[in-house]
Amino acid sequence: MWKVAAKILGKIKSYKSMAEIQKLLLVDDEPGVRESVQAYLEDNEEGRVTTASNAEEAWKILQQETPDLIISDIMMPQIDGYQFLEQLREDPRYQTIPVVFLTARGMTRDRIKGHDTGCDAYLAKPFDPEELESIIRNLLKRRAAIAKTSTDSSELEKITKELESIKDILHGQMGNNSGFVTTPPPMSIELTPREQSVLDLVAQGLMNKEIARDLNTSVRNVEKYVSRLFSKTGTNSRTELVRFALKHGLTK
Repeated sequence: MWKVAAKILGKIKSYKSMAEIQKLLLVDDEPGVRESVQAYLEDNEEGRVTTASNAEEAWKILQQETPDLIISDIMMPQIDGYQFLEQLREDPRYQTIPVVFLTARGMTRDRIKGHDTGCDAYLAKPFDPEELESIIRNLLKRRAAIAKTSTDSSELEKITKELESIKDILHGQMGNNSGFVTTPPPMSIELTPREQSVLDLVAQGLMNKEIARDLNTSVRNVEKYVSRLFSKTGTNSRTELVRFALKHGLTK
């Protein structure tokens, strides 16, 4: 049974949305489970598994390194899986880590308790290997998607604030009136109507997807227009482009 589980977990490389190896934390008081899963994954170099025989040991490991996913038994000495999961969900550092329960407790009330506590998946022994494979794959994909969305949102917010700051400086709206004087561009720059539209929207802090939506075109086309604007203005980033455009009166 556990050899099958270890083989499935060994496929985690195909689930990864990033090039780096996924880190798993396996918490189980059965030595055979820990050894078989860890041995398979490390032999195939498809994932790195850190094992713990109880929740207290797992918590110490968490302080040193945050895993991408946790697989935990429920029936463990001292601190059971439910209590361990409650600790995880109460700590902001570990609230988003996917947790899979593998346990012999398959009663409906046990599953409900697991979900209410915050586990992402609950599989009773014996479980269907294909179901475990699907759960692991989707949990890792979902975590990667959430991380990407969070990063994109933070990056957009940063760019928007920077562009607003540039506008304030260039338009002399700062308290000390230290704005730049708008001057003609150092070379003759002719923009097509579509390039001008894209430039105006970039200056508003919009990203390519938003610009494509507003102009009813594809993201690929927007990327081409932005690339042309970089080339025509001699800039290398959106921030540089907006700074240049505002300083030389190419946009408002």
